[in-house]
Amino acid sequence: MIQTTDIIIVILYITGIVVIGLWAGIKKESGTKDYFLAGKSLRWPMIGLALFATNISCLHLVSLAQSGFDDGLLSGNFEWMAAFTLILLALFFAPFYIRSGISTLPDFLEKRYNRACRDWLTLISIVSAITIHIAFSLLTGGIVLETLFGINMYTSVSVIAGITAVYTIIGGLRAVVITESIQTVVLVAGAVIITTACFHKMGGWHAMTNVLQEQGQLHKLSMLRSEGKLPWYAVFLGYPVIGIWYWCADQTIVQRILGAKDENHARLGPLFCGFIKILPVFIFILPGLFASTLVQKGLLQFTGDSKGIYTVMITQLVPTGLAGIIVAALLSGLMSQVSGALNSISTLVSFDLYKRFKPSASDQQLVRMGRISAGIALLLSILLLPLLNSYNSIFNGVNDIISHIAPPITCVFLLGIFWSKASAKAAQLTLLTGSVLGALVYAINKLYPATAFAQIPFMMMAFYLFIICCIIQVSFSFIYPMQHTVVSTTLYWRSPVEPLKSKGSYKVLSILLLLVMATLYFIFK
Repeated sequence: MIQTTDIIIVILYITGIVVIGLWAGIKKESGTKDYFLAGKSLRWPMIGLALFATNISCLHLVSLAQSGFDDGLLSGNFEWMAAFTLILLALFFAPFYIRSGISTLPDFLEKRYNRACRDWLTLISIVSAITIHIAFSLLTGGIVLETLFGINMYTSVSVIAGITAVYTIIGGLRAVVITESIQTVVLVAGAVIITTACFHKMGGWHAMTNVLQEQGQLHKLSMLRSEGKLPWYAVFLGYPVIGIWYWCADQTIVQRILGAKDENHARLGPLFCGFIKILPVFIFILPGLFASTLVQKGLLQFTGDSKGIYTVMITQLVPTGLAGIIVAALLSGLMSQVSGALNSISTLVSFDLYKRFKPSASDQQLVRMGRISAGIALLLSILLLPLLNSYNSIFNGVNDIISHIAPPITCVFLLGIFWSKASAKAAQLTLLTGSVLGALVYAINKLYPATAFAQIPFMMMAFYLFIICCIIQVSFSFIYPMQHTVVSTTLYWRSPVEPLKSKGSYKVLSILLLLVMATLYFIFK
């Protein structure tokens, strides 16, 4: 159990975040631009930190440590491959979104295609935000808090969720981004502390590799493997499908880009995040790998479900005081993920649903509806916890669901931005058919897990579904040709080099990030 000193540190931290969030959110006028898009005032450091904080939650700290314990560095592909999709976001998607002047991504789909595409993406975005960004994060946080404090999981989760909702619902995106920037620093600090503790207890890198060699487990240091549940070809074929959806076409993530001060800041923010994404392999996954060797040497007492390994590391390896900082880091990840998702849900409901049925709605009415919808979304997320808790690996559970949601959305965004002939009717059919097919495949895999079909790696399933969606959209684009409007003719790139013509340091930084990632993959191949 955690000590009193640590509890005091956690309480002080939570209080400080709420105060800062409320101060940041109410210090300016609360019009829709301020509330939902932070008044279009965000600069690249804040955007990069907020992107990272929204992505890295308590879910990641706990589940990546579990994956490191079970499989070594393998799941690090999800972190390092993100750098490549963040480069795509910076080079091709971010400038496009800023120039088009959209407030939400469904808004873009309506302008590029039609209203039906907008409505479908709004529905999928809300469901995915509730399930993936909020419910899974709350589940992980609840497991950790129950173990540390002995409080019922649903009670602790409800309290933390309520506290987060206070400053998020009142303060809007500005409160979210400012608190996320702070929480990122705390989260990384906590992760570094526990990594250092594991490294010191083990006696260094070579001591760990010696244990792995003795146990015939040196493959755990490899990122790219030829077999298993995540072979290298599945990483390179499947990850771009889920990565482009997550980083370039998911409202929860892209909303930070939409709040950028200008196009340059919108591009530099994702690249900054790309460099930060190098860290999770070393400070989130590696501690789990250290823990597995510590257990094998008898230096860490652990039996049972590997979901709890992060909690065991906190209680057995970290001294009082520092443990409080790590718990604060866990809560940072949980609160930042929940706050970011709640803000995106409120934006989607207000702009894409409420304003449609009530076009004359005032700014105050839109903000009020956003706040109400955020509260309802939070309640629904808590109700989903028992269902999601059935996954053995939380991290794999999240990505399994994403792999069946992402393909049609990735398809219509990619073709819509880069191919002028991508038609509205074809996009509409692709979104509907692709989503239904993804849900059907997911259901079959869960109902009949012993079949050969269910044994296909979820990343490859994402790739196969994406190919099917591309065939559908391309085919129907010729059957139902695009009838461009005055607006839609401005909503695609004439050539891949068009977005690269504007000046700025983003080109040099993109090349540098590519070289860094290529070097890292060469070292840990």
